[in-house]
Amino acid sequence: MNPIQHIAKLLRTPEAVLADLFAKMEKATGKGGVAEKIFEENKKVVKQKLADLGIPEDKADAQYVEREIESGFFLREGKLRDFLFLNPPKNILETLGYKDVKTMLEKEDFYEIFAALRFMEDERWLNRVFFRPYNDLSAEYFEGRDIKVKMLSEKWAEIAEKFVGKKLHNISHLKELGLVFILPMKKDNFPGQTIETFSLVLHYLYEIDFYSKLFKKYSGQPDFGVNLVKLLSGAIVGQMPPAVEGVNWRIVVRYLAKLDENDPRLFEPHVNPETIHWLKAEKVMDELSQRSPEAKLDFWRQVDDYVGEIFPAGKRGEEIISFDLLDNVLSLTHGGLGKYLYHQQEALWNKIFIEYMGEEKIGEMVVDNLEKGYIEVK
Repeated sequence: MNPIQHIAKLLRTPEAVLADLFAKMEKATGKGGVAEKIFEENKKVVKQKLADLGIPEDKADAQYVEREIESGFFLREGKLRDFLFLNPPKNILETLGYKDVKTMLEKEDFYEIFAALRFMEDERWLNRVFFRPYNDLSAEYFEGRDIKVKMLSEKWAEIAEKFVGKKLHNISHLKELGLVFILPMKKDNFPGQTIETFSLVLHYLYEIDFYSKLFKKYSGQPDFGVNLVKLLSGAIVGQMPPAVEGVNWRIVVRYLAKLDENDPRLFEPHVNPETIHWLKAEKVMDELSQRSPEAKLDFWRQVDDYVGEIFPAGKRGEEIISFDLLDNVLSLTHGGLGKYLYHQQEALWNKIFIEYMGEEKIGEMVVDNLEKGYIEVK
């Protein structure tokens, strides 16, 4: 294929049109070889970027390259709409005053409706009914597209108030959609709100990217839908076999301490992907504090999230104080609900693992072993 033919295909333009264009432009400007120059520069850049991505040129088919370059690997909107028709969300329909899903989707933002599933529909119904068809999904229903961050409209503020109280913050995400959403708050801005919002959005962006990589990994395996549901539900392996030699590290994909601070799995060797995402988010915030002093984040520079200390507490004896950013932000923004330690403690488990195995290794080993539920170190 000659340069003009190649450029024509890239532009989806008839070859004759481009041949005529290049001929006339050469005559008008006296510059020749432009098509050849563009062709060669284009080829050079493509070759370099394939190398950067670690994609061998002989394996660089369209599907392979597209999936490596796209921001994420998420469920197609069309399939998600099918789920709404299959199992209409009754609470959302009733609250918004619609008789059926078709009318609702014609007038409402699709992403807002799907986000509302998290805070308007019964959790039991979601898990037992709405998400059940996810088990039958195959990778063909996924596509590469950018992660979306969306501020929901004001009409959701009062409706979502109970959800915000339970979750402790007004930001959440949908991994399979590649969506981070921010719920409007009824009350005015409060101390710590900006840093809470910024840090949580960063964290969820890294978390969605992490799960997108897992979706891709499982896309070439049997039982894709079943594995997808396990990922989305945060399933944790039940009985972890004792290590014959070395150590088995359980992979815990939720903050177990939110439900039970004495869950026995919290006291055995384990790593938590959540803390990996926070580590990345806090590095970005550290860089921001250096570039933008007006952000006033200097205090949190080089304060690793695993840092904590034991202090005397009078008649109570002693207390653990977390120096973790999120623990302290949540304590500030949700004063009166007690102090938080679970981010710092999970980070400390990760820190131990990292010191032995390396920071890069922890993410890689979690991805490789998540299906099994634990990491063998021997």
